[in-house]
Amino acid sequence: MKKLIIVEYVFEIVLIIILSFIYYLSQPIKTQKVVFIPKGGINKIITYLYNKGYNLSKIDSLTLRFIGKPQNGWVDIGSTKILRGDFLYKLTTAKSALQKVTLIPGETTFIFLNQLSKNLNLNRTKLQFYYNKYAPMPEGVFVPETYSIPVGITEKTIIKILLNNSKKERKQFSNKVFGTYDEKKWFKYVAIASIIQKESANNKEMPIVSSVIYNRLKKGMKLQMDGTLNYGKYSHVKITAKRIKEDTSFYNTYMYKGIPKYPVCNVSFEAIRSAIFPKKTNYLYFVKSKKGTHNFSCNYSTHLHNIDDATK
Repeated sequence: MKKLIIVEYVFEIVLIIILSFIYYLSQPIKTQKVVFIPKGGINKIITYLYNKGYNLSKIDSLTLRFIGKPQNGWVDIGSTKILRGDFLYKLTTAKSALQKVTLIPGETTFIFLNQLSKNLNLNRTKLQFYYNKYAPMPEGVFVPETYSIPVGITEKTIIKILLNNSKKERKQFSNKVFGTYDEKKWFKYVAIASIIQKESANNKEMPIVSSVIYNRLKKGMKLQMDGTLNYGKYSHVKITAKRIKEDTSFYNTYMYKGIPKYPVCNVSFEAIRSAIFPKKTNYLYFVKSKKGTHNFSCNYSTHLHNIDDATK
């Protein structure tokens, strides 16, 4: 009789524990539709999610040991409100669909944000808001490359990811060239590189275009380069005499001397390298030839001749 009572008592305790556990797993949990899961053990993952604001505990860590090891990378949860048990199961089984988005060297952030909004069905106004909030510079911050973006990601998260990734790559490149990363110094070169990027027909021309910029600056000449007016929403707009006359922005190098205070566009590392290491030339002018590349010259008379050849 005593053994039977003990068995019943144990059974009741076990039943209470099971029911409590089921109740615990049936409680809703707030989440993002797409969640990033770092590499590492279960405890590390639970701690990471807890630090990100998820209401998780050691019980969830123990539960995952029975369900399975969580996926690494971006996980598609599918909803912002989900039962705890379903959330833990999703961590071990679901993977997020990825959308590839390419930022081409020479493209402006304005156009790139339009692209992100369209391709990933994101709010354009929110993308701009978070870019303005977190970016150190209005332009030239992103590193052009092909990004794999999780479908369902939020505007805030994608901007942070792109900015963090770009900053990491900027630092790596700067450390190789300068041995350190000085953000103020870096973006001075990016401003020059952005003009090089807009004006050059190919990578081979970049150090030569760079030399023209430095040579004109040294002589106190205005740069007078059309590419500086292809900023922001004007990225693909043809530059006309009317536009040159009417655009009073600091980007107008026909109107103002020196380098614009902000980059014109996002640039490749080839353009930045050319801005840092220009080719040594005496060139002051260049014009696009019929072949699509540029003819460079040291004096204005030769430049006029090159223009004449290009327009025949």
